[in-house]
Amino acid sequence: MAGKKAAKLPRAAYESELLRLQTELVKLQEWVRAEGARLVVVFEGRDAAGKGGTIKRVTEYLNPRVARIAALPTPTERQRTQWYFQRYVEHLPAAGEIVLFDRSWYNRAGVERVMGFCTKEEYQRFLHQCPIFERMLVEDGILLRKYWFSVSDTEQEARFRKRREDPLRRWKLSPMDLESITRWEAYSRAKDSMLVHTDIPEAPWYVVESEDKRRARLNMIAHLLSTVPYPEVEPPVIELPERPPSTGYQRPPRDLQTYVPDHAATL
Repeated sequence: MAGKKAAKLPRAAYESELLRLQTELVKLQEWVRAEGARLVVVFEGRDAAGKGGTIKRVTEYLNPRVARIAALPTPTERQRTQWYFQRYVEHLPAAGEIVLFDRSWYNRAGVERVMGFCTKEEYQRFLHQCPIFERMLVEDGILLRKYWFSVSDTEQEARFRKRREDPLRRWKLSPMDLESITRWEAYSRAKDSMLVHTDIPEAPWYVVESEDKRRARLNMIAHLLSTVPYPEVEPPVIELPERPPSTGYQRPPRDLQTYVPDHAATL
């Protein structure tokens, strides 16, 4: 069936499998915490390819003290004078932590390269240093996983149009998103070059087909779980203590406090 678009995954099947996978993600989290492991997951890909939605589903039931999202803003003037990888190093996990990079150091290989935000020399230096940098992370014991979310130009444009018409998601349609429409081939060439130079055995790229967001989310999460040999950690037995007898506490009168109006009663 090569070249034929797969049918959209039914919602019932999607939600059932998603919940099962999210349960496994909680088990993975507990193993990371118990073993003091360090897990880094890099999310890259086309604008509107579904990275943000996937990250949301990955973290939905995880402890934010264990699993956190790193979505770095535009670098400051001071950061522009630092070693390029320096500001990303600050966000790497300590023992027992998971960090999900919603875009990462690969900004230099993508948007910076295409939009001219870095020099040719800076770009070439990145392609040389990135594999070295990632080998250092892996050699130090960090579990590094890299995912590229792939979407067609027609599907990307359709998602942009939906964002434009949806007041709840219009904020997601940035000037850079609009530029990506007119620079589709430039981004394609940049992506191809990036994969050639940074798809290394120690930290390979995994491509996620994202024409169907539901399939993409399930496929990405299932693959991540399959790459980490996490045994289930026996949860501690939790016993609720007995509530002690009252010592005479009296709640203050309700009219001394300001309550939120009961908006739900108006529905």
